[in-house]
Amino acid sequence: MANLVEATTQQQFEDFLAKAGKCLTVVHFQAAWAPQCGHMNEVMAELAKENTHTTFVKLEAESVPEVSEKYEIASVPTFLFFKAGEKVDRLDGAHAPELTNKVQRLAVAGGPGGGGAAAAAAAAANGTGTGTGGGSDLNQRLKKLINAAPCMLFMKGAPQEPRCGFSRQIVALLKEHNIQFSSFDILSDEEVRQGLKTYSNWPTYPQLYANGELVGGLDIVKELAESGELENTCPKAVTLEHRLKAVINRAPVVLFMKGNKEAAKCGFSRQILEIMNGAGVDYDTFDILQDEEVRQGLKTYSNWPTYPQLYVKGELIGGLDIVKELKESGDLVSVLKGES
Repeated sequence: MANLVEATTQQQFEDFLAKAGKCLTVVHFQAAWAPQCGHMNEVMAELAKENTHTTFVKLEAESVPEVSEKYEIASVPTFLFFKAGEKVDRLDGAHAPELTNKVQRLAVAGGPGGGGAAAAAAAAANGTGTGTGGGSDLNQRLKKLINAAPCMLFMKGAPQEPRCGFSRQIVALLKEHNIQFSSFDILSDEEVRQGLKTYSNWPTYPQLYANGELVGGLDIVKELAESGELENTCPKAVTLEHRLKAVINRAPVVLFMKGNKEAAKCGFSRQILEIMNGAGVDYDTFDILQDEEVRQGLKTYSNWPTYPQLYVKGELIGGLDIVKELKESGDLVSVLKGES
């Protein structure tokens, strides 16, 4: 299919963008080890049949790191939308209906309407999605997310890159008042995005929670800030160093990685998980993609610039290469147990 292609180098990627001109180009940053990427490739194939004037590009994110870093690709699947060589939109996560909607909306340069593709994408989404039968499971998940930190902000984007004006304003307010908070990008998970509206009976975003209870949205937070009550509602920030020490020491063995035990979000993290699981020693994980402050702060704190990072009893052991060496030398288990 001429409009469904794969880029294996930065030059190929740039050539595809140039050839497309003002027509829409959709780039899927994927990974062979992520099953959801395979599913989204099937959706893309259906979209390509219907949108013949749109170019669909598959790109292995870890194989072309210069492109992934340029566009800040932190997880897969991620879709970027280009026109005339410029990025015009972005979609994080395996959301087939949303991908279809964005393609239909942005592909204004002509081509068929894409109704068949929309139906195919919706069917594909229903076939492998989370489904609607697990309401209680979703509520448990939402409760866990809400209580993941004393102060939780559900927003569009991340604190370092808000994806709407309201999210940008509430982040600025919280930082201005020195409020410590963690965040969740509702654009990355449609199930959470829709489910939380019903769970909390609050139809819009951002949403701020303190100690597991809904505080409200931007207007409420503004009112609390103006009345001086915001600091009493949400916990004030502790120093970053104190926070990093607490996280590093929250378990005897802590692995800082992209993703978690259930789903690694980069090849290096996936490899170290396999080694750790084979060692038979209990360990905890911390997803640095969910907390930019920890992600950047830990690099300086430990003078170790990359991830994953492994800590035992509060001391840095190292990254993937060192863990591989320990495994090969037979010392890994004793190191993980703190015996050497």
